[in-house]
Amino acid sequence: MMRAVCVDVPGGPENLLLRAVPRPQPKGREVLIKVHATALNRADLLQRRGLYPSPPGESDIIGLEVAGTVDTLGPGVEGGWRPDDRVMALLSGGGYAEYVSVPEELLMPIPPNLTLCQAAAIPEAWLTAFQLLVFIAQVKEGEVVLAHAGASGVGTAAVQLARLFGAVPVVTAGSPEKLKMAESLGAAAGFNYKEESFAKGGADVILDCIGGCNWEQNVSSLATDGRWVLYGTMGGRAVEGELLGKLLSKRGHLLCSLLRSRSLQYKAELVTAFSRRVLPHFSGQRASLRPVVDSTYSLEDIADAHRHMEANRNTGKIVINVIPPNQDTA
Repeated sequence: MMRAVCVDVPGGPENLLLRAVPRPQPKGREVLIKVHATALNRADLLQRRGLYPSPPGESDIIGLEVAGTVDTLGPGVEGGWRPDDRVMALLSGGGYAEYVSVPEELLMPIPPNLTLCQAAAIPEAWLTAFQLLVFIAQVKEGEVVLAHAGASGVGTAAVQLARLFGAVPVVTAGSPEKLKMAESLGAAAGFNYKEESFAKGGADVILDCIGGCNWEQNVSSLATDGRWVLYGTMGGRAVEGELLGKLLSKRGHLLCSLLRSRSLQYKAELVTAFSRRVLPHFSGQRASLRPVVDSTYSLEDIADAHRHMEANRNTGKIVINVIPPNQDTA
């Protein structure tokens, strides 16, 4: 058995229940991870409310990323992993638990200079940002990238990745403190969406997790032949007005992407590309990237962590320590 956070009845943070459930057993080419830390994502809040169920066949336990140590190797594992290796992993579910079984293709080694808490802030946010910039938008050197929610987990990753790839990151955020954080990571400019318009024009790529309420400013911001990449709808799903006509006049590309529902092969290719192109920049002499951790909570305080995210108070990632740091010897 193991401890895990369960949701019997969809609803508010108070519906998150910590209890004992069966420990998963690794199947063929899977690795059982002893989870030391996980991290929150907006998808977790939707799943808790019953609005974003796990894909068929995946764990219905919330949690899309973990950092921990290898516990058990399933049959046929070929990647050279060994017990007690420090690993981080992208999940389709199951992260809010003491153990999770993961296809070996989705594992990444933790850079040696990062703690397990820091590593838990990487998989979902950084792979999402990398996917949006490289696989979807195919960003080029010198292009301007406008990232909404620039102080979020994906936003702080996107700013740093855009700089790494030679692009020029610009962000929106809801407070001076969040804008200052994004600028400290490399953002060339920032707009407080609560106080000013960001429709300045010239964005070759827009990374948009907001959706509906921003569409007019997005189209105005878009450069001719620009790519507007939609990966969330926090600002609503409905659009009223001449979206198509305005987008057509810019010869704009509207691209939509989700990561959780992608195939294992797609995710494996994403993890491989990220590991080769980005992971070395978290450590050693090439260290130029860092995960941004806003705050940490214990597994027992998961409801408070959800409330913190729902209030939009976080700058960077909210991490859940499944094993208390003073007991973490990895």
